[in-house]
Formats: sequence, structure tokens, C-alpha cells
Amino acid sequence: MKSNDCSTEKVSTEGEIEEIRSRLPDERKLQDLAAFYAAFSDPTRLKIVLALMERELCNFDIAKIIGATPSAVSHQLRLLRSMRLVRFRRKGRKVFYALDDQHVYSILELAILHFKEEKTGNG
Repeated sequence: MKSNDCSTEKVSTEGEIEEIRSRLPDERKLQDLAAFYAAFSDPTRLKIVLALMERELCNFDIAKIIGATPSAVSHQLRLLRSMRLVRFRRKGRKVFYALDDQHVYSILELAILHFKEEKTGNG
């Protein structure tokens, strides 16, 4: 029976292992990164950020687009703001939301591209 570990064949030196280990983020950054990706694990939040990839929207328009109540959308938008994934601006009594920056857009765009390629078998 074959073993799945690499103990029979030395793949990396201890120095190489330590170099890779030293490049890993510290625990605080790992927690932030995990929270970032967890933000996309909720279908409502994911729908919101995908809608915001299209353009800046107000809470009520987001609710109509994703088929949720405005209060549910407001709750999720507060979480997304606290995670620095969306930003807002006020215009009179209305509040408009957008993705926080181009990085958020790019990350989502790459994820979408990844799954399109997986589905079609390209890549």
C-alpha cells in the first residue's frame, strides 16, 4: 500500500521549509484573511457584492435586485462595511453603496473567471 506522505522522498530542505513558513502571514493577518473569505460564504452577502460589481446602488435597489427585504440588506451591508468590502456615500436622504475598491472587484472577477473555466473545462 502506498503512503501519501513524502517521508520516503525528500522533497524540500529544512531551509526551504523554514523560508516558506516565514512568508506565511501572522495569526492576526490569517484571521483577517479568513474573515474576508467568510464574507462571501453567505448567499445574501455574495448577491450584494455581485450586484455592486455592476454599479453603485442604494439599499432599496439592492433589495429589489436580490429579492430580499431592505432590512436584511441593511444588516448585511453593515457587515460588509465593517469588513471593508463596501463603502457608502450619502446623497440627501439616500445612501448609496459600492465596492470598497478595485481590489474587491478584481478578487470577485477572478473567482467568477475561475468557475467559468472549470465549468467549460478550459484551464
